[in-house]
Amino acid sequence: MTTAPQQPTAETVVRDLTAARDRTLHLTDLDEPELLRQHDPLMSPMVWDLAHIGQQEDLWLLRGGEAGRPGVLPVDVEALYDAFTHPRAVRAGLPLLPPVEARGFVADVRARVLDGIEAAGRSDDPGTALFPAAMVVSHEQQHGETMLQTLQLRSGPAVLGAGTALPPGRPGVAGTSVLVPAGPCQLGVDGVEEPFSLDNERPAHTVDVPAFRIGRVPVTNAEYARFVADEGYRTPRWWSERGWAHVAEAGLERPMTWHADGTRTRFGTVEEVPGDEPVQHVTFFEAEAYAAWAGARLPTEVEWEKAASWDPATGTRRRFPWGASEPSAQLANLDGVALRPAPVGAYPAGASAYGVEQLLGDVWEWTSSAFTAWPGFTPMLYAQYSEPFFGGDYRVLRGGSWAVGASTLRPSFRNWDHPQRRQVFSGIRLAWDV
Repeated sequence: MTTAPQQPTAETVVRDLTAARDRTLHLTDLDEPELLRQHDPLMSPMVWDLAHIGQQEDLWLLRGGEAGRPGVLPVDVEALYDAFTHPRAVRAGLPLLPPVEARGFVADVRARVLDGIEAAGRSDDPGTALFPAAMVVSHEQQHGETMLQTLQLRSGPAVLGAGTALPPGRPGVAGTSVLVPAGPCQLGVDGVEEPFSLDNERPAHTVDVPAFRIGRVPVTNAEYARFVADEGYRTPRWWSERGWAHVAEAGLERPMTWHADGTRTRFGTVEEVPGDEPVQHVTFFEAEAYAAWAGARLPTEVEWEKAASWDPATGTRRRFPWGASEPSAQLANLDGVALRPAPVGAYPAGASAYGVEQLLGDVWEWTSSAFTAWPGFTPMLYAQYSEPFFGGDYRVLRGGSWAVGASTLRPSFRNWDHPQRRQVFSGIRLAWDV
C-alpha cells in the first residue's frame, strides 16, 4: 500500500482548475494569426486547442459526459472539436471559432462549472464526485504541454520569455547508475490511494521484478553528443530494423532542435546546447539506438515504476519518489515555467528510495514497453480514453517533462506515443541487466 493523499476537496479542485486555465490563457496570449496558423502538421492550430479545452469541460462537467445533450456551443460548431473525427493535420481548414469567441466560450463554461464543483465537494464521496473535474484538469494541463510543443515547432522570433531560473546540477552524477535488487513491488494504484488516477494506472497489483541497474539521472546532451560524433546516425548496428528505416526516411542526424554547429533552437532562440541538461526531443528509435551504443538498454515501465515508487525498507509504495509531500520547486522541475530541463543532479532531495533522481519532471523517459492494460483494467468515464490505444504501435513514456502540470503527475502516470515522434519533450534513462 501507499500513503493516501488527503481527501480531495472542492477548494483544491478549483485551485487546480484555475492554475490550468491561467497557463492556457498565458500560452494563448498571442496575436490572432499565431493562434490560427498551423505551425506543424503534427499539431493543431492553438485556437483549436483552446476551444477544445472548453468543449471537453462543457461535456464532462456540465453535461455529465452525455454528448447527446445540448451544450453551450451549437451542435455543428461543437463537432469541429471532436479529436477523433478531425485529425490534427486537417484542423487548420475547419471553420474554427476566432480567438476572441474561443476565449469567451471557455470563460462562459468555467463560470457555469464552478457552482457544480462546490456541490460535488459537499457530497458523501467527494473523491468520486470530483473525479470528472480532476480529469478535466488533467486534460487541460496535457493540452498546455501540447501547446508548448507547438510553440517549440513554431518558426519565427521568440514569443515566450527565457523561463524561470533552475537550481544548479551536480558534477559526477551523469553516467552513474544504482542497483534495484530483485523482489516484489506494487505496480499501479487504486482509487483509495490516488482518487484522481486514470483508468490505465489501475488497479494496483503485485509484481515480482528481477534485479536490474538503472541510470541515476537521465542521459545528458553531452553524453548524447558523443553518440552523434561517433557516427551513431550512420551506423546501422545500433538501430532496430524499423529505427534504421526511419533514420533514412526522415533524414535524422541529431535530436530535433539541434544544429550541426553545436547550437539548438529553443522556442525561437538560438543558444549553445547545454551539456549537463537531459537530452530531449528524441524518438523511441533514437533512445533505443543510443542505449545499444552505450552498452545498455531502455528500462521496462515496470522497472521504471519500481525504481520510482517502491521503498524496500518499509515494503510499501511511496506516493512520490521522495515520499508523501507534494511536488515543489525544490523537488522537481514541473509546471512549464522553466521552459527547459534542469541540469542533472539538480534535485538530490527528490531522489527515490533507491537513490534515483529526476524521475518526475525534466523529460519524459522512453521505456521499452508497449502500451497495454494492467490486469483487471476497467474503463473509467468513457472507454475512448485508454482502451483504443492498447496493443497499437505505441511505446510508453514515464516520469513527465518540465512542461507537465504538477497537480496531474504521479509515478503511476502512463504516457504513450508512436515510436517515431519527437516533438514530445522526450529523453532517455538507461537500464542494465544484473
